[in-house]
Amino acid sequence: MKKYSLIIALLILSFTAFSQHNHQIDTVPAPATRFKSFPPVKLLMPDSSTYFTKDVLPKKTPVLLMVFHPSCEHCQAETENITKNIEKFKGIQIVMSTMVPLFEMKAFMEKYKLASYENIIVAQDYTFFLPPYFQFNNLPFLAFYNKKKKLVSTFGGSLPVDKIVAELRK
Repeated sequence: MKKYSLIIALLILSFTAFSQHNHQIDTVPAPATRFKSFPPVKLLMPDSSTYFTKDVLPKKTPVLLMVFHPSCEHCQAETENITKNIEKFKGIQIVMSTMVPLFEMKAFMEKYKLASYENIIVAQDYTFFLPPYFQFNNLPFLAFYNKKKKLVSTFGGSLPVDKIVAELRK
């Protein structure tokens, strides 16, 4: 009986000790919050031979960086809303990035005819650079950059087009 009492006491003691452990979750800020300029990402273009980098972004133009997944319904709806209201994005560069294989990315591009929009770039984040850089949990993930390519804000999830444009005009 003493043996069982000792085992139970040790179990209770170990449970209480571990329950007092201070878990440090998300205490390290995302690199994007420390480095406010457009990320030094290298994205693979649909032709699978050229790359997108921040150096090809037009000068003095705000940028919407959207991370998406082709099977994400919210991403599909956001893309549809952007393309239906593309005239509101005049003077704004849109960079859409995904981590899926190129054939899935190309099918998404064809479905929404994204190659026909001059101010939309779609490319693959083949190195999975963006998720840890922004530490996002939801898709679509939107990062808003001003004309100087400095981060204004980020948002995980869908937003109405007018709010997206307003955020980019800040």
